[in-house]
Amino acid sequence: QVQLVESGGGLVQAGGSLRLSCAASGRTVSTYAMGWVRQAPGKDREFVATISRTGSTYYADSVKGRFTISRDNAKNTVYLQMNSLKSEDTAVYYCAAGGSVSGIREGYGINYWGKGTLVTVSS
Repeated sequence: QVQLVESGGGLVQAGGSLRLSCAASGRTVSTYAMGWVRQAPGKDREFVATISRTGSTYYADSVKGRFTISRDNAKNTVYLQMNSLKSEDTAVYYCAAGGSVSGIREGYGINYWGKGTLVTVSS
């Protein structure tokens, strides 16, 4: 069993930056592929970024070049650095753990979810 707790969300102006954290307990994050998924108001959840056990990263086209996912296995934490934020980035951001990056990217292989943290970007 894995518990995931996100933090770092908040209100930021367009063009600003935020760093989200996902602290895991129960099992180490190194055991899983990890990722971030977001859900904007009135929309379905969408893939944002994922990182494999070995550190390979993948991003949605909408955030490529602006967001960076990373993991600190010693701290059992995954991060999402978000730069050049846009109003369309406003969403609840969920941390996810699964067996593979493809599973997280496609949404079918997520074993654990956090409760989410709200990011609001004002224009």
